[in-house]
Amino acid sequence: MQEYQLSEREKAILRYVIHQFILTASPVGSRFISKRYNVGLSPATIRNIMADLEESGFLTHPHTSAGRVPTDKGYRFYVDSLMEPPMLSKREKELIDSKLENISGDTDETLKVTSGILSEITDLLACVTYPKFENSVLQKIQIVRISSTRILVVLTIKSGLIRTITFEIDHKIKSSNLDAVQRLLNERLAGLTFREIRASFKERIKDYYKKDLKPIIRLLIDSADKIFTDFKSAEKSVIAGAKNILKQPEFVSHDSFKSIIELIEDREVIIHIMDEKLSEDKDGITVTIGKETGDEKLTDYSLVAKEYLIGDAKGAVGIIGPKRMQYPKAVAAVIYIAQQLSKELKKEK
Repeated sequence: MQEYQLSEREKAILRYVIHQFILTASPVGSRFISKRYNVGLSPATIRNIMADLEESGFLTHPHTSAGRVPTDKGYRFYVDSLMEPPMLSKREKELIDSKLENISGDTDETLKVTSGILSEITDLLACVTYPKFENSVLQKIQIVRISSTRILVVLTIKSGLIRTITFEIDHKIKSSNLDAVQRLLNERLAGLTFREIRASFKERIKDYYKKDLKPIIRLLIDSADKIFTDFKSAEKSVIAGAKNILKQPEFVSHDSFKSIIELIEDREVIIHIMDEKLSEDKDGITVTIGKETGDEKLTDYSLVAKEYLIGDAKGAVGIIGPKRMQYPKAVAAVIYIAQQLSKELKKEK
């Protein structure tokens, strides 16, 4: 965190301006601060402090208004130094817990419901990514015959997660051959990470090229990168809450409405920023504001994200919305839901 030297009066006025702007989405004037908050300062003194904060880059003002609004720098100082401790109400926690407890147990449904809850709690856009398997340890492989030319490969990861992939094969498949290949794969791959398996898969099984097994072995060799890799992030992520975020006054105009729809459609941008910022943050939660995202599409937004863990597999929970968001509640919601999601996915297995 970059340190800025602000006096206690400057901190108080900055906090009040940001609080009020978050509530109203309207520029905040010195006279309003004097009347609304018991600061013991005259409007003229407050106006001078606000001018100093503007000169220092914490506030700015629209040309058509005498009031001030926070800058990215102002929001950053607020999040790092001024905002209240993140906290959800008892009712909000009970709502989250009850909805997660009523899920049938399917991972897809769990993540879908989770993203919906997060958006409902915050009125922002919610994104949940599937766990990444890159460093996960394979526990066992099962190969199930679906038909004479279709097989289902079931991967059980040490953390308890399960991944399934269906394949078509040109030759008729005997169950006895599948059992032989399954034994081979478990003997030679169990206990390795997905990364290790991809790097050495062919070498580990190429000597098992018996005539009856060759079609299956060849299919597995050709498909190793597909089997032992992460899903594409856009395919294995859940984004919810378009109708909730569009309630915000920032999206009244046609252009701003269009921009959020485009962002939802190009979800790779959101997911990339979530992954990048979480990899940089040692605390496992990140608040990224405006230009800090490094992407032009997100300069008007803030992103709050946290990892959830299932053994060695990691996924991410995040919300995105206007920079004028309720940061304490947003941070608290992301933290709590990430914790509860980890618990629910572990229970499923």
